[in-house]
Amino acid sequence: MQLSFSINGVPIRLTPERWKHISQRHPELKGKKQDVLNAVASPDLIQKGDLGTLMAVKKPNDKYLVVVYKEISDTDGFVITAYYTKILRKRMVIWKH
Repeated sequence: MQLSFSINGVPIRLTPERWKHISQRHPELKGKKQDVLNAVASPDLIQKGDLGTLMAVKKPNDKYLVVVYKEISDTDGFVITAYYTKILRKRMVIWKH
């Protein structure tokens, strides 16, 4: 299991099961685990997601890297999924660098 810290200082877990899910559903992210963790720790912005999730957004190239995660408490959270997109959906921005 790998760990990153959100902008709120919450440890965010990236479990082997979640990484397998992400890399199988989004093969363009294979070998990019550190990029996913870095997006959580140092995003360009955070959007409000669905069902209490947060969406860390980083634009490392011509696409946006979006990492969906949830903060369960002040001391625990986890990555749900991650993906690249060319167009960022209009959602409420709750933090911007």
